[in-house]
Amino acid sequence: MDLIIPGSGLIVWQIIGFSILLFILAKFAWKPILSALDEREKSIEDALKSAEIARNEMANLKAENEKIIHEAKLERDEMLLKATETAKQIVENAREAAQVEGAKMIEAAKKAIDTEKQAAMEEVKVQVAALSLSIAEKVLRKNLADDTKQKALVEELIKDLKLN
Repeated sequence: MDLIIPGSGLIVWQIIGFSILLFILAKFAWKPILSALDEREKSIEDALKSAEIARNEMANLKAENEKIIHEAKLERDEMLLKATETAKQIVENAREAAQVEGAKMIEAAKKAIDTEKQAAMEEVKVQVAALSLSIAEKVLRKNLADDTKQKALVEELIKDLKLN
């Protein structure tokens, strides 16, 4: 039972030892412990503030990145639209150039055909004239084979000349 109920002397000595220990701790250890706790609390607060600042900066960077991506998409769309318009313009210019070139070729072909036609007509005229002369010569030779027919023809021509 001595173990369960301590004696009054033991309690007094324990109180004195505890008071001395408490005095020594309060005198030498309490301030460094409190200052360490204050420093730790301050460093935790600073870390939380830094984390909040970093979180805000990350949010700003994310928003800025999204803005840059959006602008890049708009610029890409604009470039694609311009490229499409340029391609259409090139195709249209090529089509117009081909039409102009085709028209020039058709006009040149028409001129060549007209020139060939004129040359052919001249050739036909020359041949017809030569043929006519040949036929006339043959007819005249046949008709004017004797002297009486020649004299009659000369007299008829003289009468025609006098009438004109």
